[in-house]
Amino acid sequence: MIHLTPVEETLSELIAAEDAVELVRFIETLSPPETARGISRLTAEAQLKLFFLLSPEDAADVIEDIPEAQAADLVEDMPSEQAAAIMEELSSDHLVDVLGEMDADVSQAILAKMGTEDAKEARMMLEYAPDCAGGLMISEFLVYKTDNTIQDVLDDLQTNRSEYVDYHVQYFYVVDREEKLAGVLRIHDLLFPANETLLTQVMIPEPLSVSDKASLGELEDFFEDHHLFGVPVVDAERRLVGVVLPQDIEEAVNKRKTINFLRLSGIIGGEEFRTMPLFSRSGRRLSWLSMNIVLNIIAASVIAMYQDTLAAVITLAVFLPMVSDMSGCSGNQAAAVSMRELSLGLVRPKELLWVLVKEAKIGIINGLVLGLLLGGVAYLWKGNPWLGIVIGGALAANTLVSVTLGGMLPLLLKRLKIDPALVSSPLLTTATDMCGFFFVLSFATAVLPKLGGM
Repeated sequence: MIHLTPVEETLSELIAAEDAVELVRFIETLSPPETARGISRLTAEAQLKLFFLLSPEDAADVIEDIPEAQAADLVEDMPSEQAAAIMEELSSDHLVDVLGEMDADVSQAILAKMGTEDAKEARMMLEYAPDCAGGLMISEFLVYKTDNTIQDVLDDLQTNRSEYVDYHVQYFYVVDREEKLAGVLRIHDLLFPANETLLTQVMIPEPLSVSDKASLGELEDFFEDHHLFGVPVVDAERRLVGVVLPQDIEEAVNKRKTINFLRLSGIIGGEEFRTMPLFSRSGRRLSWLSMNIVLNIIAASVIAMYQDTLAAVITLAVFLPMVSDMSGCSGNQAAAVSMRELSLGLVRPKELLWVLVKEAKIGIINGLVLGLLLGGVAYLWKGNPWLGIVIGGALAANTLVSVTLGGMLPLLLKRLKIDPALVSSPLLTTATDMCGFFFVLSFATAVLPKLGGM
């Protein structure tokens, strides 16, 4: 029997009692992780009832406190009218993130029920890749025309203060008649000039901006060089289309690291939570595991080719996994360096020869050192120098192969437009296993009489 935590128990009781006021008050006392965990443990029926009891504004606050994938699962189960009302209350970046996690037909059904302007804006942002400036920007910013005065801005702020209260306002942006970015105003710039002063007289002309196609790496570099509260995003015609905040870049970087970690761990298809549907979770894992079965069969086929040698010298079976594992570790080190340098722009996908030379030098040195160590262990154990030569030579050769392959594989995959983080590890593991088995067994076969049937 699963025991409910105090948070889950209280949520369940308030939902059952249909006490919306106390329910909102209780949720406001919870941290985002507590909110996410508590809601995820509710039954599907209780989750739907929870959002039925909450106003769209309160429901949107809850949605913003939980991971996008979990939020998308919750919203997908709602009637499209209710979902649209909630989504309209989300900030633009959260709205796009949640819609992006949904099936296309569901997201389109929700957009069809949203207000015309909100839906148009969301569709525009969904056209961008999620990890570029257009996909990370917000649309809640204040913009004025070049012929506006200080008084125009003050009047607008007073008239729309209830709408602007949730905006992240650090700068005001000035555009010309064609909506092209002309300048930026700081809050300080509004305080002291005369009310009839034109914005063009106090704005900072030709401000810093980024392209709507700027990559996440480029945005990281921008905020490292310029410590701003936000940067305007412009399209190819320099029309202002949004604003990127540094905290959103930091969040996107952390999310990318998480996804890469999950991929390297064999979780394909995005984030996984144990509250997701069973078959969805199973499919995400099986897509990786089933591929690994094929790759392992390929690697094991090398052993089958030399089964007579392995039967004659059974001691080799002890060293086969050592040679493969140690070489694999060396290859993974090289692959990690290549993927890091690719992300930083320090190496280009076409520089295969340069990487080969650099990694070959490391492979030769480390291969010799590791080969001497493991070969020495083999010799001391069995007292046969030929066994030491076979094992040490195989490890040295396989280390050279794995390091050079590990360094080049991410670049080659990048040139083929395949995600290196997803494919490098299984391919490298299979290659190092195959080569490791081959080197040990082929070297042993060449000097089989010297091994004396150990």
